[in-house]
Amino acid sequence: MTNLYIRWERIANEILMYFRSRKKLQGEVSLSDSIETDQDGNDLMLMDVVGVDDTMLSDLQDREDSVLVRRLVCECLTDREREIVTLRYGLGGRMPRTQREIAKKLGISRSYVSRIEKRALEKLEEAIGERG
Repeated sequence: MTNLYIRWERIANEILMYFRSRKKLQGEVSLSDSIETDQDGNDLMLMDVVGVDDTMLSDLQDREDSVLVRRLVCECLTDREREIVTLRYGLGGRMPRTQREIAKKLGISRSYVSRIEKRALEKLEEAIGERG
């Protein structure tokens, strides 16, 4: 009788441990949980209903593109072109400025800023095209 009692204690203990472990997971939900079944017997999973945009790949691509553009700005542009592009587009964490603000800061005309900016962007576009 004592062997039977010991087995019963172990079984009861295992059952109790199982329910305790399930209680800890009570508030958790898995995206692969079935929430209903259609007429054909196919399960509709929670992940089929919840829309999540995974932007990791595009975020990585944006980061790579940003690094490439910064590198090309340093490699391909003259000092004046680099300064204008940096000011104009707010590179390096700065606020972007208008052509008029840049012209005033550098003591040149707005149209000259525009021409330098256009030439610099053409150089960058060409350099990106060569690498792509």
